[in-house]
Amino acid sequence: MQDKEMLKEELSEKEVVSKNFIEMEIDKDLETGRYKTVKTRFPPEPNGYLHIGHAKSIILNYGLAKKNGGSFNLRFDDTNPTKEKIEFVDSIKEDVDWLGAEYEDRLFYASDYFEEMYEKAVLLIKKGKAYVCDLTAQEIKEYRGDYNTPGKESPYRNRSIEENLKLFEEMKEGKYSDGEKVLRAKIDMSAGNINMRDPVIYRVAHIPHHNTKDKYCIYPMYDFAHPLEDAIEGISHSLCTLEFEDHRPLYEWFVNECEYENPPRQIEFAKLYLTNVITGKRYIKKLVEDKIVDGWDDPRLVSIAALRRRGYTKEAIWKFVELCGISKANSSVDSAMLEYCIREDLKLKKSRIMAVLDPIKLVIDNYPEGEVEELEIPNNMENPELGSRTMKFGKELYIERDDFMIDPPKKYFRLYPGNEVRLMGAYFVKCTSYELDETGKVSVVHVEYDKETKSGSGFEGRKVKGTIHWVHADTAIKAECRLYENIVDEEKGKLDDKGNLNLNPNSLTVLKDCYIESGIYGCKKYDSFQFLRNGYFCVDCKDSTDEKKVFNRIVGLKSSFKLNQ
Repeated sequence: MQDKEMLKEELSEKEVVSKNFIEMEIDKDLETGRYKTVKTRFPPEPNGYLHIGHAKSIILNYGLAKKNGGSFNLRFDDTNPTKEKIEFVDSIKEDVDWLGAEYEDRLFYASDYFEEMYEKAVLLIKKGKAYVCDLTAQEIKEYRGDYNTPGKESPYRNRSIEENLKLFEEMKEGKYSDGEKVLRAKIDMSAGNINMRDPVIYRVAHIPHHNTKDKYCIYPMYDFAHPLEDAIEGISHSLCTLEFEDHRPLYEWFVNECEYENPPRQIEFAKLYLTNVITGKRYIKKLVEDKIVDGWDDPRLVSIAALRRRGYTKEAIWKFVELCGISKANSSVDSAMLEYCIREDLKLKKSRIMAVLDPIKLVIDNYPEGEVEELEIPNNMENPELGSRTMKFGKELYIERDDFMIDPPKKYFRLYPGNEVRLMGAYFVKCTSYELDETGKVSVVHVEYDKETKSGSGFEGRKVKGTIHWVHADTAIKAECRLYENIVDEEKGKLDDKGNLNLNPNSLTVLKDCYIESGIYGCKKYDSFQFLRNGYFCVDCKDSTDEKKVFNRIVGLKSSFKLNQ
């Protein structure tokens, strides 16, 4: 309990220190009249599924807009048809909706602005600020130089405005092959910031687009398109991660040279990094293609879809982002903090039901043959408001295999020959004998019960040190339970010397012969429960059916989170 309070206090302090710098800048902009209202956006490229890091950006942008009475846009930055798919568009919309970031009717596509972007590119040419270049991609890279070497001007840099207008129009008309010509901004090839060394702003790509189909064969580059999209939508604060800090002068150059009034302001914040967690799209794509995972929503991943499938709640993710805070310095967060947040969210919300994951039969020899009684069990001892339920109890039950040992070690208080325990919510039972199967494993445990010891009867004649859970053998529902560990081998780290993933061979354990109390019979996809002593579990949204229930373990009951690490 003390550790939990310390954790809350420590994380709360972090939040206060790190979260306020963007809010302070926004407050200043509103006070000085630079902007009359706050308009933010979340602008994903639809080239993969969103992950926990994107959740930070969504929650930050939406939260700041809502706090200041402004508006929040969802915009697909779909300027690269080589990597984008409708599948990703649909998944992103579902994720943003699920997180509760309300964009109302403000759903936009960068591709809707292609005509205006083209016109602004023409404007730059007319101002002498852009030119058509025939250098190859490799040559452009070589000409650009590096941090120690100034760039070299393209031999095509001084083409006339008329020639550039003609060539750019021909690019649009499809007269050139992919890579044959590009349009570049004319800025400064000796600039210390390499991003300002005549960046490419349009390239030829004869590829159909998911939105515009075959209408265009030229597409704007991200660095050109993104600031224009913000300006067109009237975004006030363009919040992005730290890797775009060096791109800010270029962002400002484009919105100013393209003559937008009251242009947006770019502010950078640190990405959300989790220890030993895979977020890179190329790595996840390979895992999917190699069938190591069963899709972008495999519960071992931290895509938002995967977390939702595993049983994480949006409230837990919001809390996690809040506790991580917003800062200017990159750092890594222990993934156990995410587990802490889901435990805290679920512990008072969910019924605590009995489930036996590795069953052995328990026979109460002195219990009346054929008799079945109903016992009243509280749904959550910590939250009486969740009420109670009845469970069937009879002569034959299932218990966990590790709740019985033939030759137990010291301080083992569960069942063993001659020992007495309480069956949770039921009676005291004493082990009298056991049976072994042909492999030598225990298959049946025999006990006798004491009728006077029924839970709730007030019996105080003697005490027992152990309490174990159970399910009624005749009415329990057979189910499959999937136990997850980190897909990365935590001891070896994320990558080996060759840049390949160090995969954990035990990241998934499938238990096919589990038994769960009959009260879960009508449960639906995404419903979640605490399985007593086993952790929190969620009904799998893909594989679970009415005939065959499949549960994913969301998280165990004990935290691995350590303070001051």
